[in-house]
Amino acid sequence: MRKTLGLSAAIVLAAVLMSPGITQGQGQAQMPAQPMSFFITSVGPGDGANLGGLAGADAYCQKLASAAGAGNRMWRAYLSTAQAGDTPAVNARGRIGTGPWYNAKGQLIAANVNDLHGDIERDRNNVRKPTALNEKGGMVNGVGDMPNQHDMLTGSDSTGRAMIGNAAVTTCNNWTSNGMGNAIVGHHDRLGGGNSSWNAAHSSAGCSQEALVKTGGAGLFYCFAAN
Repeated sequence: MRKTLGLSAAIVLAAVLMSPGITQGQGQAQMPAQPMSFFITSVGPGDGANLGGLAGADAYCQKLASAAGAGNRMWRAYLSTAQAGDTPAVNARGRIGTGPWYNAKGQLIAANVNDLHGDIERDRNNVRKPTALNEKGGMVNGVGDMPNQHDMLTGSDSTGRAMIGNAAVTTCNNWTSNGMGNAIVGHHDRLGGGNSSWNAAHSSAGCSQEALVKTGGAGLFYCFAAN
């Protein structure tokens, strides 16, 4: 009789452990989903590289983040500006906070500023087509897609600092021009041409919307939560 009761208890215990929702690991704390702190603009303002300067670009990031339910954070556009008269240059890397940053699906983009820019070890960030998502969690067109929109406005060198040179030819006059000039762009998919940098791949054909489209862009840029 004792043997029969012991066998029955074992069967009941096994059935409980195998029931849906019951796992041996239950009771262990699961990591909560990380809130979005990085995204690519799903659409540009539509006026070429005229973003209204840094303030206008930041406000645009904030607007898109708010529409996606993440407006409770301070959002900054990943853009550098060149020195103009007595106004000093601004480095993109110095205005986006300290990290870590996660995309709309909670995937880690970079743990800190050094990893984002490969200061200690190259390619420590996760800015790539499958993970460099827009604020809606959607994938952004890259090489092989129609149209290709992998050019991201940055005005930066690979370390995230302002390029040395005239503002008109590196940042479309510090993000106020939609005509003459050029801007440094990166490739979010790390593809195309001899330089696949995420933030400093090549110069745009111009500052107008048509010129940005011509080289594989759409006036899109990176947004980071600075807090």
